[in-house]
Amino acid sequence: MPENIRLFGRTRALESQVDEFLDIVSEAAIIFQRAVKGYLENGPGKDFDESLEHITNIESRADTLRRAIETELTEHTLIPDLRGDVLTLLEETDELINVCQGNAYRFSIEVPQIPENYHRDYQNLVDTACACADSAVMAARAFFRNIEAVRDHTHKAIFLETETDKISTKLKRAIFASDLDKGEKLHLRYFVDRVDELANVAEDAADSIAIFAIKRGV
Repeated sequence: MPENIRLFGRTRALESQVDEFLDIVSEAAIIFQRAVKGYLENGPGKDFDESLEHITNIESRADTLRRAIETELTEHTLIPDLRGDVLTLLEETDELINVCQGNAYRFSIEVPQIPENYHRDYQNLVDTACACADSAVMAARAFFRNIEAVRDHTHKAIFLETETDKISTKLKRAIFASDLDKGEKLHLRYFVDRVDELANVAEDAADSIAIFAIKRGV
C-alpha cells in the first residue's frame, strides 16, 4: 500500500468512527490528568467523583464504538491484509482508557493520603504518563492518516515512558527514605506504580504501531 494513501480513504464512515474512538482515548487521559490534579489540590470530593463518572461514561462509549468498528472490519472484509493489525491497535489503545478508569477508581476507593511534599512529583508523574499516552494515540492516528509520521510519535512515546520511569523511581526512593510508617510507604508506592502503568501500556501500544507501520512498508 503506498505510504501516502490513507488507510480508510474510501470508507469515510469507518474513518470517522476510528477518529472518534481515538478522540475518546485521548479524552480519558486528559480527564484522568485533571482528576489527579484536583485530588492533590483539594482531596476527594464532588469534582473528583464527577471526573470518575466522566471516565466511566466515555469508557462505555469507547467499548461500543470499538465493537462497531470491529464488526464493520470483519463483516465487510475491509482491509483484509491489515485487519488483524488494526484490531490489535484498537484493543491496545482501548487499554489506555481501562488503565485511566481503573486508577481513578483506586483513588476513589482507597483515598490515598499523599503528603504535600510529594504533590509536585506525583503531578509530574501523571503529566508525563498522560503525555506518553497521548503520543501513543497520535501514533495511532498517524497509522491511519499519515503513515510517515508514525515513527516520530512512537519515538516520543518511548522517550516519555523512560522519563516516567525516572520520575517514579525518584519518587519511590523519596517515599521509602522518609519517616512515614511502612504501611503508608507501601500505599504511596502502589499509586506511583499504578500511574506508571499508564506509560507502560502506552509504550506497548506504540511498539505495536511501529511494527504495524513497518509491515505497511514504512
